[in-house]
Amino acid sequence: MLNTLPLLVVIANMQVVQPVIIKTPDLELEFTARTPNQMGSFYEARGFPKSMLNILKKHCYITAGLTNMSDQKIWLDLSRWEFSSAGKPLKREHRDYWKKRWQDMGIPLNKQSTFRWTLIPESLDYLPGEHEGGNLVLPFTNQPITLKATFSTGENKQGKEIIITTDQLFCAEDEQ
Repeated sequence: MLNTLPLLVVIANMQVVQPVIIKTPDLELEFTARTPNQMGSFYEARGFPKSMLNILKKHCYITAGLTNMSDQKIWLDLSRWEFSSAGKPLKREHRDYWKKRWQDMGIPLNKQSTFRWTLIPESLDYLPGEHEGGNLVLPFTNQPITLKATFSTGENKQGKEIIITTDQLFCAEDEQ
């Protein structure tokens, strides 16, 4: 098995963003903030229309990776993740919100699909040793973001709950 070290992410404007890594005996989470220009460039390279890019560049992107380090299933359910900033709830829109928004704008289906596959799944069971991730899209804030994430465990979600909290998340900004 390869031993990998967390890598620093260097953003196009040469700003270095250190991932936030949270390790427990059962779960490892890694969060990396992405700038609006970084995400806009990613989507633009895939042919997203300007109307879509204009909306996407106004949001906060955090790439999340989760690894099950335990010997039992761990259940991701984003409805059990609570985000806040400056003491106020920060609403993460469900992927269904984005689907409707893109449909209402007449965005081509292949672009809707590309956007959808970049998101972290709304719910997923992680088998022992499994790693999965994707982007979280939040309203932009220039304040630190607090996350309380609750996970179920066990074959039928009957095991102990795992609760992860951090106040180290943030929205990356493009240099002015």
